[in-house]
Amino acid sequence: MSMVTKLLDGYVIWHANRMKIPPFPPSSIIRKKVTFSGKVQKVGFRLEVFCIAERLKLTGWVKNLEDGSVEAELQGEESKIYFLVNCMQSLKRASVKKMTTMDVPISEDEKSFTIAS
Repeated sequence: MSMVTKLLDGYVIWHANRMKIPPFPPSSIIRKKVTFSGKVQKVGFRLEVFCIAERLKLTGWVKNLEDGSVEAELQGEESKIYFLVNCMQSLKRASVKKMTTMDVPISEDEKSFTIAS
């Protein structure tokens, strides 16, 4: 891992951990597939999704796609998923030009959030 990558990863983790998480009223459990397009690779986007998802106690995964976009499946309380999606759209070091969301079936067995390869 290069020094630049270590610095960027450290910054992303610091940024995600200092974000204020508001209190959320209870909401229904859902699962969404979200695709972010734009300048979303090589900027710590997946790591930020991972860190925030863990803080929100969401399950699912996030991965880079060959076309330069990032895809995630997010499962948990609806209000927390929308909070995460809004955070990612407002990142300054990334530029989300387009986002698509789709409802997908809940995965009953899933217990964690991962960065998929």
